[in-house]
Parts: sequence; structure tokens; C-alpha cells
Amino acid sequence: MGCDGGTIPKRHELVKGPRKVEKVDKNAELVARWHYCALSQEKLRRPIVACELGRLYNKDALIEFLLDKSPDKTPMEAASHIKSIKNVTELNLADNPAWSGDKESIKGDKYDDIQSARFICPVVGLEMNGRHRFCFLRNCGCVFSERALKEIKAEACHK
Repeated sequence: MGCDGGTIPKRHELVKGPRKVEKVDKNAELVARWHYCALSQEKLRRPIVACELGRLYNKDALIEFLLDKSPDKTPMEAASHIKSIKNVTELNLADNPAWSGDKESIKGDKYDDIQSARFICPVVGLEMNGRHRFCFLRNCGCVFSERALKEIKAEACHK
């Protein structure tokens, strides 16, 4: 009938195995890179700047980071390679006409599509949601998809 003292636990019931490593959702990580500042973790808002590693920052958050000279400042991995404002490029991003993220009031009762992007490639029309590679030109700050740069083989800005 059970609980009569005659049960002997097996080894797998007594010994716990090694814990499984939690896997990070790659889609969520890519979406976070394109929607949030790498330094302050706030939503990206204009003016947006990018470093040579391709990380996106809010310009005001980056300026505050560079101006903070206090010795008790914790070093930020996301911006430790940036020594001055000359190390970043201000981006000229094309708005996505189909995006309605900030236009509607969010009450929590609607579906929020995380794959829809705020910005698009002005040449091809691909959304900047992390699924496609994008490049920016350091001299003018224009942002294009890698597919557009391969199709149009010109050294100058496409705009």
C-alpha cells in the first residue's frame, strides 16, 4: 500500500544530476540589440549613434557616460572601447511606414509584434529587426542592408 517502510529509494531518486545551462533565446537577443541602447538599456530614440563594433546607443546616454569622470564609476563593457564622441557615428535611419509602435497607446490588451521594426533599409525595404545584416557608412552615417550594398556596387552614398 506504500509508506510501510518497505520501499528502497533508487540512485536516480537520491542523486541530482548537473544542472542544465539555460539557453538564451537568439531571436529575443537580436530584437533587444535593435530596440534598446547597449549602454543604458533604454529604448532607442533619436539621435542614435553606432560604434565600430555595430552596437547602437542613444547619443545622450553615451555623452553622459563619457562626461562621468568619477572614480567610483563602474566600467561598462558595452562602451569601454569608446574614448571620445569621435569613435561613434550618428546614424541616418529611414523610418518604417508600417511600424505603429509609439503611435498607439499601449494598454496591455493588444499583441505586440517584436519582429516588426522601427527602421527599414531605404533601398531594398528590409526591416531592421535583427534577421538581416545592416551596414552603415562612417562618412555620412547612412544605414543600408548588406543585400542592398551587394546589389548596388558603388563606393559613394546611395542617397
